[in-house]
Amino acid sequence: MKRDSGFTLIELMIVIAIIAIIAAVAIPSLLNARKSGKEASAICSLRTLSTVNQQYRTRFQSYAGSLANLSAATYIDSVLGSGTKSGYNFTYTGTTNTWSVSAVPSTPGTDGDRGFFVDTSGVLRFAPAGAATSASNPLD
Repeated sequence: MKRDSGFTLIELMIVIAIIAIIAAVAIPSLLNARKSGKEASAICSLRTLSTVNQQYRTRFQSYAGSLANLSAATYIDSVLGSGTKSGYNFTYTGTTNTWSVSAVPSTPGTDGDRGFFVDTSGVLRFAPAGAATSASNPLD
């Protein structure tokens, strides 16, 4: 009996099992890398806000009252000006002489684990879970 060319069912099942094992090992690492990237983006956005607030005060003699003010003055982009960027929600509070921003993940555990905070002092702070405050530990 002559065999036709191609793969047998057993061979295909072995290949699928190998692919499933590789996926089971790689997917958690990929998700953690994505979460770390979103946290790094939030940290970078807070550092940007710290810098542009000082520039805004130099130009207008007071801090911005909202993220929309910073966006309208073209100090930040419209995405950050909307208050949501890279899976984090940014809450800005500003008066003439002071300001603060907190960033919390939109979906905790998926978008990020840590919450971040920065204020007029320029010290970036974090909380392992939930929102960070001015009393939270500084980020190294």
